[in-house]
Amino acid sequence: MKIVDAHSHLWLRQDTIVDNQPIRTTTNGRSLFFGEEVQMLPPFMIDGKNTAEVFLSNMNYAQVSAAVVVQEFIDGLQNDYLSDVQQRHPNRFVTCGMAEFRSPGYYSQVVRLYEAGFKAIAIPGHRLAKAKDGSTALSSDEMMRTMHYMEDNDMVLSLCLADDAQQIAEAEVIIRECPKLRIAIGHFGMPTTSHWREQVMLARHENVMVESGGITWLYNAEFYPFPSAVKAIREAADMVGIEKLMWGSDYPRTITAITYRMSYDFIVKSNLLTEAEKEAFLGGNAQRFYRLHDLIELPYVKNMSE
Repeated sequence: MKIVDAHSHLWLRQDTIVDNQPIRTTTNGRSLFFGEEVQMLPPFMIDGKNTAEVFLSNMNYAQVSAAVVVQEFIDGLQNDYLSDVQQRHPNRFVTCGMAEFRSPGYYSQVVRLYEAGFKAIAIPGHRLAKAKDGSTALSSDEMMRTMHYMEDNDMVLSLCLADDAQQIAEAEVIIRECPKLRIAIGHFGMPTTSHWREQVMLARHENVMVESGGITWLYNAEFYPFPSAVKAIREAADMVGIEKLMWGSDYPRTITAITYRMSYDFIVKSNLLTEAEKEAFLGGNAQRFYRLHDLIELPYVKNMSE
């Protein structure tokens, strides 16, 4: 099967502020992150750069044909770099642009991102503060204008939601008013929280998919082979159909604990999904949703320790 990663990240350097706290690349793959130093990258990535070239090496080794690169405020805006990556590797990556959705004026930014060649936009909705005037709501006037623009131009929305009911209701407004806008709900709806089934049920709409980026992080305490993660995938498939679900790794943050291949082979080795379901979840669904063509076929390379 050809595998597609529906949720990954790239950046040249973290240097931003989120919730009035700095996030900065330090040394040896570490970053200052909300007041503490954490291992943001594997320790061998000593320059702090999370580049497409290193990711491609991981993808080739793990036999992953293509990856969707989303964005998050904690990494800072990476539009210039991701535009360059898309141009240099058009058959391996789908890169998402990101506007500064935390303050008014982002509609024009999204227009410029589309004109620059981006076919998808990422919104880390869970990072949007709840303003009393509703200006940061996913269903605000400026956001709905942005969503209609994206729908009219056949763009894809990669959307991560907060683990509460409010943004789920706001997402329903977007889905109802923009029925042709392709939407991918991130982080598998946060299956370790109380509202995850409601997020998954958004995929009952024809234009909505759910991707599993970060699911190994959510079940990190359980660790490989993540039996509860597989059970969540099985339950979600029973709720909305396996054809509505996509695999995502949340690379590179998750591979500080496991290898890139391990972020999907626990699914391959599970007996809770059929072979056809695994093929759909790990690549077929994303290939259809993102309209990917001519995916590269990668050979298995034997480890010297085998």
